[in-house]
Amino acid sequence: MPDHDSVHTISSLSSENADKQLVHVVENEISQHDSFTENKVVTSRDADVTLGFLITNDAQVPIVTADEERRLSRKVVWFIVPLCALIDFVLYADKATASYTSIFGMWKDTHLDQNKYSNSTTLFYVGYILGQGNLFFLQKYPVGRVMAVLSFLWSLIIYLHTVATSYQGIYALRFFLGFVEAIAVPALNVTMGQFLTAEEKSWTAPLFYTTCLGNEIIVGFIAFGILHAKPAIAVWKLFMIVIASISLVVTILVLFLYPNNPSDARFLNLKEKIWVIRRVQETTGSSIEQKVIKKHQIIEALKDPVSWLFCGFFFCNQLSNNLVYQEKLLFKEIGVSTLGSTLVSVAYGGFSVTCAIIASIIIRKRENSTAYSVIFWTLFPFAGSIAMLTLPWHRKYALLAMICICAPKGIAWILMFSWTSTSTSGHTKKITRNALIMFWYGIANIIAPQLWRQNDGPRYNRAWSVQLVFAFFLAPLFALAIRFILARRNEERRPLLNNGASLGFIKSTDMESVSTVRGNIALLDLTDLENDQFIYPL
Repeated sequence: MPDHDSVHTISSLSSENADKQLVHVVENEISQHDSFTENKVVTSRDADVTLGFLITNDAQVPIVTADEERRLSRKVVWFIVPLCALIDFVLYADKATASYTSIFGMWKDTHLDQNKYSNSTTLFYVGYILGQGNLFFLQKYPVGRVMAVLSFLWSLIIYLHTVATSYQGIYALRFFLGFVEAIAVPALNVTMGQFLTAEEKSWTAPLFYTTCLGNEIIVGFIAFGILHAKPAIAVWKLFMIVIASISLVVTILVLFLYPNNPSDARFLNLKEKIWVIRRVQETTGSSIEQKVIKKHQIIEALKDPVSWLFCGFFFCNQLSNNLVYQEKLLFKEIGVSTLGSTLVSVAYGGFSVTCAIIASIIIRKRENSTAYSVIFWTLFPFAGSIAMLTLPWHRKYALLAMICICAPKGIAWILMFSWTSTSTSGHTKKITRNALIMFWYGIANIIAPQLWRQNDGPRYNRAWSVQLVFAFFLAPLFALAIRFILARRNEERRPLLNNGASLGFIKSTDMESVSTVRGNIALLDLTDLENDQFIYPL
């Protein structure tokens, strides 16, 4: 029988043995090793997709130094976050096009009114829900290729808006736009989870979302310029062409720059790729990527109460999301001109971005403050909603200010969406939880436009009341409940934590004899409930 040294950690395998990949041991050797009984074992088929890359290259790369770690962190953050944020910018601009074109003459040309406009937004989210089935492609195919295809398709659909001549055509286009965009944000979330530690992901989440919150600034100036252009075609059509063209340029960048995972990231050298994989696995306890759909992880995601609490939050929170599409019409009904509405939108976006930057600083300085931050940033729209229900209608400037003070509501959303990723492990479980969340996100957004009915204008008391109760009161309570459960799980696990890195074992299924490699337990793609060394960020 081979001695215990015949079982190696990944970093101890020499490049000369890379072709063999795994050291042969008898199968019952695992149970006989003193520490093996405390460790998990999976087959290579169920392991992290970076396993082969690590086996071939890990032994050649030394341990990262403190200075190298700081430089690596800056490099990864300053590449991945802006790239994902840029994609989120065009994604959000595409969603918001109907909001701007509603004041640029599209309603008249396509025979829309307030109720039909609300219906088009509802149909967008019907497509969004059905589009969650596209998560299958995210599980089975490289995320970079999936993102490139999605980006091209949503650019094409925005272009097609310019040939619409009826509200039925707008209905169809908004439906398919929702269907295509459905898994874009989950895909971005997966990518940031592949490259960033849990701490980096938490404090960069508000910065990532500034391109969504600040979308009003850039798109507002684009709209302002188009209004002065006096084009030969309809203003709303030129606006659609500009936004679609920006999306198409971003698609080209995605095609050449967007990584599938750290092992093929073009902006990293070999050492940096290994270091990124190591630091993510060591700090998150989670795998980088896994392409096998695991039924037991789907079942666990469905049984985990935390999954449903996240769903509850997103359902309640997103009942307020139509405010994004409605604000231009609110400005108009308050008495602001079309040109003035674009400038107020810039102010709205500027306040959003400022709040997001402050949120990022707070989270970076105060660990485990996500739930409390969600509550804090929900206080702004909570106060704004009360004011919109109670202020006299003739106080126009005060009403405009109260709409703008609702702007930070998106910060709570993105903090929670980041938390869904960092608070779970197991690739299939993450994908399943994302699908559940986005389903209820879509259901809420089907309902939300219907709260803004034409006969409720100009005050829309029903819409503001629902937002106040569900989005700005009940939703933060779900965040507190999640924190309570995860904190209790952490208390139960801390006494069981190993002093060093927790190890796992992967058995090759390609050879007649048993082949086993030992490495970080994150390589095993265990769920957070399977891995008692997983500590939840709060």
